[in-house]
Amino acid sequence: MISLVRVDNRLIHGQVVEAWLPHLKVSRVVVADDEAASSPLVRAAMSLAVPSAIEVQIFPLAQVDFAAISKDSVKTLVLLRDVAAAPFAQAHGLKVEQLNLGNVHFGTGRRQVSPSVFLAESELQALQRLASSGMRVEARAVPAEKPVELPELLERWGKGA
Repeated sequence: MISLVRVDNRLIHGQVVEAWLPHLKVSRVVVADDEAASSPLVRAAMSLAVPSAIEVQIFPLAQVDFAAISKDSVKTLVLLRDVAAAPFAQAHGLKVEQLNLGNVHFGTGRRQVSPSVFLAESELQALQRLASSGMRVEARAVPAEKPVELPELLERWGKGA
């Protein structure tokens, strides 16, 4: 059972370990990312950052069985590096009610929509498609923050701020 899918280019880091894991009370973290999966050093560092009671799985995006982890009984946090991975995951069996945007770096063509999220127009369109399929899209760094929902993200993007 997937408790949350989070888009965060940093994947496993302090906010995830110190805020999201205790808040969600998950038993498993699945990192779906080609770059992280291909690096033994990154895999080791991420695994060591998470309390030992929580299982950590790090796989290339295309090798994650999203349908299986959506259906099983293990409470799971799924981490994706970028927005583009979310529609891919959904097309490959991901079933989840909520998509959290935690940190998306600034880049060419991106506009700031929250203190830590910068989106390109194509990413906003992808998020709108996810929302139209029933997924709630929000931006927030930690659980204690007030979430910024997709309509407000769209409005902020349109204003360029």
